[in-house]
Amino acid sequence: MSAGERNLRDCLGQFASGVTVVTTRCGDGGAVHGATVSSFTSVSLRPPLVMVSLDRRSRLSALLAGGPFGVNVLAAGQSRLALRFAGRGGPVDEDVEWQDGGPAPRLAGAVAHFTCAPWAAHDGGDHVLYIGEVLGFDAPGGEPLVFHGGAFHALRGAAALGAGGR
Repeated sequence: MSAGERNLRDCLGQFASGVTVVTTRCGDGGAVHGATVSSFTSVSLRPPLVMVSLDRRSRLSALLAGGPFGVNVLAAGQSRLALRFAGRGGPVDEDVEWQDGGPAPRLAGAVAHFTCAPWAAHDGGDHVLYIGEVLGFDAPGGEPLVFHGGAFHALRGAAALGAGGR
């Protein structure tokens, strides 16, 4: 990575984002594959669409267009899970708790989950922008995991800000 690319990455890191793990199955009912993704956003309510951005060299990028996928919004206490699915915390298939049901793999304890069908894929330079149609969703709630400045954080004072912006 060049110095200019590193500086741009550091500057982009000043935008706080939520942390998700995007999951899918390899083939029909096959092994679960997933990756930690902070580039996730809503696109449309009619039809219900969301977008994730994946490095085009990643294995998940090659699998995502093939069938249903899940977007798991991680809770504040799930930073180890985020690291694991980012390839920095041990094998993905060990000690990961899954929640039953649905066509897309779902992580237990997530503050929200979206089940999506592939809608479109667009060139995004070294990434592919995958748009998924939301087939189902659930938000059990809780504090989300946040990524800012190259580190994980938890929200503080969110209730006070939402109550009056003080």
